[in-house]
Amino acid sequence: MREPVRVIVLWFPDWPLRAALGSEADQPAAILHANRVVACSAAARAHGVRAGQRRREAQGLLPSLRILPADPARDERAFLPVLRLIEEQAPGAQLLRPGLALLRARGVARFHGGEGEAARALHTRLSAEGHPEVRIGVADGPFTAELAARGADPVLVVDAGASAAFLAPLPVQALQDPEVTALLLRLGVRTLGELTALGAERLRARFGEHGARLHALAAGADSRPVVPRPPDPELVAEVEFESPLGQSDQIAFAVRQSADAVILALAKASLVCTEVRIDLTDDDERVTSRTWLHPTCFEASDLVDRVRWQLESLAAETAAAGDDDEAHRFRGIVRVRIDPIAVDDAAHHQPGLFGSGTDERLHHAVSRVQTLLGHEGVVTAVVAGGRLVSDRQQLTPWGERVVPARPAEQPWPGQLPDPLPAEIFAPLRPIAVTAADGSTVEIDDRGLLSAEPAAVDACAVLSWAGPWPVRDRRGDPAGSFRGERLQLVDEQERAWLVLHISGADGAGADRAGGDAPGAGPWWAEGRYH
Repeated sequence: MREPVRVIVLWFPDWPLRAALGSEADQPAAILHANRVVACSAAARAHGVRAGQRRREAQGLLPSLRILPADPARDERAFLPVLRLIEEQAPGAQLLRPGLALLRARGVARFHGGEGEAARALHTRLSAEGHPEVRIGVADGPFTAELAARGADPVLVVDAGASAAFLAPLPVQALQDPEVTALLLRLGVRTLGELTALGAERLRARFGEHGARLHALAAGADSRPVVPRPPDPELVAEVEFESPLGQSDQIAFAVRQSADAVILALAKASLVCTEVRIDLTDDDERVTSRTWLHPTCFEASDLVDRVRWQLESLAAETAAAGDDDEAHRFRGIVRVRIDPIAVDDAAHHQPGLFGSGTDERLHHAVSRVQTLLGHEGVVTAVVAGGRLVSDRQQLTPWGERVVPARPAEQPWPGQLPDPLPAEIFAPLRPIAVTAADGSTVEIDDRGLLSAEPAAVDACAVLSWAGPWPVRDRRGDPAGSFRGERLQLVDEQERAWLVLHISGADGAGADRAGGDAPGAGPWWAEGRYH
């Protein structure tokens, strides 16, 4: 077995939360996978939340706990800029997993005059770039160095040859092998030192080569080699124009070759691009940037379309500001930069043996329509948060990442529970809800009906339920309203969701979207089928 090499491990605690929440990672939150906690913030741990707990147990300890789904791709994508920052100080870093990086200690230690000095220099640099939480361990082999990093404050150096003594008092759970650990605990083996004392041959006889490997780790003889991450290929393409161009079609035609170059570079690296940033620089050196996503992966024609759409959006903003009367002319563009910021292995996007069937045909058809109609010409709907049903429908352009403006997971007192109506009226549609004598049904301040509903939309009511109060303030008294909901089934077996708004001719109706002059207090939110 090879002798362990001196390595430096950089550990970023709670990285999945940092990747998901950014600067808000200090709030009580947890990442869940298969209904179990896989990571939680320090604020959540302070209330007893721990990795491995079931969702119900964690929320029982902290009802306000924010729950987020696990997303390894998101974690790795967010960690790549940090990894590049490490490589600026010490080339040859290896990514163990998002939030954990490894590099050889020899080169960087020689440059800084010692392993401790190198680790502290790395910590200083990363802290200055917004990562003061990083912990750094230096030891013989990756296993010992990782455990040293987890116990560092902020740097811990285990002397050469001292790994076994450092590991001996640590619990066997540090091996992160639940099946073997459970058996060892039943046998009374609780620390890595006790495990080492059993001997490699006894462990090999009981667990095979896996047992011998666990003995080597516990003894500080981890001989895994450091495999540096391959350098990033040059994927960025940039085109400059001798004179500023003001026509979107001219610029889109000029960047076609650059788009082809980006796709060719990706293909040589066996990669595809799923997220790209396009920078437009005008003749005043002002840069307009926008990030674009794709539901599968970009082709050259898709990149050209995104450039055109961004130019048209910029032209529309210029026209709206009164700077130019022509929708497709604006201040001249002198430089266009195409920068793939999220890539994926091309093997993940290869068609199957018999093609990808309906999904692939649908994607090409929708993309073609979007090319003809523009970026916002094709949209997809998602359910967001809100009290009115129309508020809960959010439209996102095809291919864009869905980021609900109103998170659905937060409490929305008064919102309509599932199932939602199949047909939603936006804006709300005026409707008549009348009593048996033909008078309009009213609801007083105490939520009591003036009479039972007998007809809705000139059809007899067979059954009804409610009312349920809806209160929406939005922090703006001018846009607030009070209302009550009813569910009605008419003689044509249509189920209506109707909303009674007090003062329907005032701000409440405006907020709800009702704009019919002389409309009454009742509005149709939706209809069930």
